[in-house]
Amino acid sequence: MVILALCGGLSAVGLNNRHKECIYVAFGSAAAFSACGIVVAVEVLSAGPLALSLPLSSDNGQISFGYSIMVDQLSAFFLLVICTLALPVSIYSFGYVKEYEGKYGLGRFGLLYNLFLLSMVLVVTAGNVVAFLIAWELMSLCSYFLVTFENRDTEKASAGMLYLVMTHLGSALIMSALLLIAFQANSFEFSAMKDVGQFMGVDVRNLAFILLLLGFGTKAGIVPLHIWLPKAHPAAPSNISALMSGVMIKTAIYMLIRTYFDFLGINGPEDAWLGLLFLLIASVTALVGVLYALVEKDYKRILAFSSIENIGIVLIAFGSALLFKAYGLNDLAALALIATLLHVFFHSLFKGLLFLGAGAILHATGTRNLERLGGLSRRMKVTSVLFFIGVLSVVAVPPFNGFVSEWLIFQSLLLSFTLNDVLVNLLVATALGMLALTGALAATCFVRFYGMAFLARPRSREAAVAKEVPRSMLLGMAVLAVLCLLTGLLSTNIIQVVDSVTTPFAGTSIAGRLTNGIVLETPVSSFSSMSPVLISLALLIALPLAYLFATRYGGVRAVRIGDTWDCGTPLNERNEYTPTGFAQPLKRVFRGFYRERTRTAVERGADPYLRRLTYETSIPELIDDFLYRPIVKIAVGLARKVGVIQTGSIQAYLAYIFVTLVLLLIIFR
Repeated sequence: MVILALCGGLSAVGLNNRHKECIYVAFGSAAAFSACGIVVAVEVLSAGPLALSLPLSSDNGQISFGYSIMVDQLSAFFLLVICTLALPVSIYSFGYVKEYEGKYGLGRFGLLYNLFLLSMVLVVTAGNVVAFLIAWELMSLCSYFLVTFENRDTEKASAGMLYLVMTHLGSALIMSALLLIAFQANSFEFSAMKDVGQFMGVDVRNLAFILLLLGFGTKAGIVPLHIWLPKAHPAAPSNISALMSGVMIKTAIYMLIRTYFDFLGINGPEDAWLGLLFLLIASVTALVGVLYALVEKDYKRILAFSSIENIGIVLIAFGSALLFKAYGLNDLAALALIATLLHVFFHSLFKGLLFLGAGAILHATGTRNLERLGGLSRRMKVTSVLFFIGVLSVVAVPPFNGFVSEWLIFQSLLLSFTLNDVLVNLLVATALGMLALTGALAATCFVRFYGMAFLARPRSREAAVAKEVPRSMLLGMAVLAVLCLLTGLLSTNIIQVVDSVTTPFAGTSIAGRLTNGIVLETPVSSFSSMSPVLISLALLIALPLAYLFATRYGGVRAVRIGDTWDCGTPLNERNEYTPTGFAQPLKRVFRGFYRERTRTAVERGADPYLRRLTYETSIPELIDDFLYRPIVKIAVGLARKVGVIQTGSIQAYLAYIFVTLVLLLIIFR
């Protein structure tokens, strides 16, 4: 896989001026890379772990380090998630990147794309701290250069800089936490860090917990560390947005599971605070993400905020697993952890499909403004059907995959009544209510998105002249659409595999009690059951029967065609319901959160009649205004005050160095 990625990327650079060959080599090697990754993941999941150590290892007598690769069950699962999305995205890219011909270097894109895939794989297969940090930094840098690929756009360059700052802030916290754990384990090897939390002091262990939460939370996009995500995702090419949202931010989930369950461990009720903290942060993240998605006009930002919402959903399940593990409820911890990994996998598929669909819309219309779309279902028929499948998945409509993972998350939260702590039950019930509200708002959000983009009449010339995208783009989306349905129908089989991944962390296997043939059953007291296959069969039978019954017994009526009553004013696209109008009722309901700003401008001529009325609205990002802008203001002010020491004199700089060395000698004498 390493050879494929490096050879494909470097060959693309060499073929930069031969566009067709460059595209085939770059993305053909990426597709082969992804296929190999799927094979490796399936082999490890079925046959056992794989470990490789490059001849760079050394030992200074106390702490050993080097570059090693470890693919255990957890690594293999995330390797499968990454490569299952990367394969159709690589196919999609054959047609998508042609729009950059003659504008930007395709060779550079091909190199960065292959290195980005390789870096994500190395992150989830790293066997020690050194290997992980190298891969993590490579992933961050590759994604930064891909976000800023269209570097002549100042807005995208600014988004890339914000992403770079935030990701390196997170990296500093992650490095601090991992080094803290490594020195406690007296080794940089992940295998030596297993259960090291049992030998750590309470304060040191809790510090590591918090540093890891903040560090990986920055990459995942938890509130309030999410600010880079709605700016970087729209700036990146759409195939890169699909990978960043679908799998890159999930590498943080991988390391949270690895460090919390495998390294530090959950020892008892004294660690319950950690699960409750995750439930609080995750619930706020999910709700804030979907509320901003509801009112956005840029459809790629809608999907970016939706990714924040889904990270919140994943972390609600993860927090539940931590909470149940702390109270010794291993069956429920296993259920919540299975739901966590399932939603990680399923979200990568349907969010990848939605981002590729957004890229198809952008490719056909050239605009990201939802207000300027409409009527695309008549002009992009295949894209509209495939995108609709992604919408059904993201809003958890059965039998698609999003329904299965969210059903399991709800079951794990509902079963919290087995806890004997009233306060904990109250907090879990609050998280459950916020999750339910988030689901309802997400459905509203994507009804708005799909309806305003694909239905009714075109609201601009760009939408009116849109055409279907190339076949390779359709093929990439079709693969993901099929997977969204198949993974939902075959979820009982997938759960068997996921259970083998979670068993070492939860301390028990529940696959035998969770799945009963094609039926899913909760492992505690037969609380509830559900079958995606039976639901599908019921729908396949009920819908045609309802149609036949309506046509047979509904009566035969003559079809009359006439003009819509329009008060004497001809109807056109200006009379359509707009995305802004659709969101207006919810903006009123949540006006305390949105704090909408409006501006009205009236233009009058010499006569008494009104010439023009302009009405503008905007939704401020409150976290930016109340948290980050004051921090930036303080930092800039301090920098200006400290800047007086920049005299431009070499003698002054030598004096600074001398004073610093003297102070260090005094402190560490």
